[in-house]
Amino acid sequence: MSRFLFTALCTLSLALSLSGADWPRFRGPNGSGVAAGPLPTIDPQTPLWKVPVPGKGAGSPIVVAGKVYLQSATEDGARRLFICLDGATGKTEWIKELPGEKAPTHALNTLASSTPASDGERLYCVWWDGTAMSVHGYDLSGKELWSDTLGPFKSQHGVGHSPIVHQGRVFVCYDQDGESSVVALDAKSGTRLWAAARKPERACYNTPVILEEPGKPAALIITSTHSIDSYDPESGKVNWHYAIKWPAGATVLRSVGGQVLTNGLVIAYFGEGGGKGTRYAVAVKTGGSGDVTATGKAWELRKGTPYVPAILAKNGLLFWAYDTGGKVLCADAKTGKPVWDEQVYKQDSGAVYSSPILVGDRIVIVSELGQVAVMKADRTFDEPTLIKLGEKEKFYASPAFADNRLYIRGMTNLYCFGKK
Repeated sequence: MSRFLFTALCTLSLALSLSGADWPRFRGPNGSGVAAGPLPTIDPQTPLWKVPVPGKGAGSPIVVAGKVYLQSATEDGARRLFICLDGATGKTEWIKELPGEKAPTHALNTLASSTPASDGERLYCVWWDGTAMSVHGYDLSGKELWSDTLGPFKSQHGVGHSPIVHQGRVFVCYDQDGESSVVALDAKSGTRLWAAARKPERACYNTPVILEEPGKPAALIITSTHSIDSYDPESGKVNWHYAIKWPAGATVLRSVGGQVLTNGLVIAYFGEGGGKGTRYAVAVKTGGSGDVTATGKAWELRKGTPYVPAILAKNGLLFWAYDTGGKVLCADAKTGKPVWDEQVYKQDSGAVYSSPILVGDRIVIVSELGQVAVMKADRTFDEPTLIKLGEKEKFYASPAFADNRLYIRGMTNLYCFGKK
């Protein structure tokens, strides 16, 4: 073997191992919520560490090169906080502050419900100062490199938008109760590269994903109230467009957690709160071009799907937790038909607003009250293991997994389970 080939293979192996170890954005690698195992023991009596998080926030942690990054806000709303911790010890490495102000949010939301993103070289955050939404780039020491103000932000529920980064571009869905768009920024300089208007109605909190298919250029996939779209990440040109057609007189629903990619499908889900429980999910085929509204739909469901918690995909199956009621469902990815639908939490304590993740073959679900369910991702339902974290705080952030350590953020504490 030539020295060049050997060096190239070693470099590739190292790059793959590093990228595989990180949890670099909301729901981890490409927003899938999936990581290689094994899952560490989750024992609330003996965590690797547990530390209080300054301020208050519902954004999820990310993990890059052994460091944990998360966003928060002071109780009075006067400051937004960007926090870096050592992943092995929980020790605070640095905290950066931005000015802000108090602003109305949903009762289950906070002033810091966004999740950062990283490409391993820099960090990217979406902030809402109470009036305007902006995107900021930082180096790994927390030094701000650039910022871009997207504009005023208006929503009944407050903010919860999270960026992604792909091949030197940062993408943000600037979606609100009003003028909305998807924006692409240069990751190094923050220069605005392109923006594409999206039909607005109700603020959505969808985090984009990148679709990579053999023999085709990468595509940026975005869902909001009125459509699912595939964009060319370099130009912003629409590859294909699927319009969501709400029945006459029906409630127009929001997209919150994000879509899932599996079996040549984009599976998106929508809902509303307030006790009404209206739900919708649709699977759209990825191979089309232009307007695929008439031909793209593979299947749809109008009940029994989530609103806030994201969907997981594994081995041709889908798994999701209901927002309330304590049940978890497994469905066939090709048809959407249920395989099993089982009670996991007690009905009176089973609210789930955190997105489940999959570590190896184990699904990890964290309820609002801090009860962790661990269950096998399989066509056959097995009784889950239930672990109570034993805290009075609420849990809305989605877990993160990296370096064989599991991170769970509560409203006031961050927990780490695993080994140093």
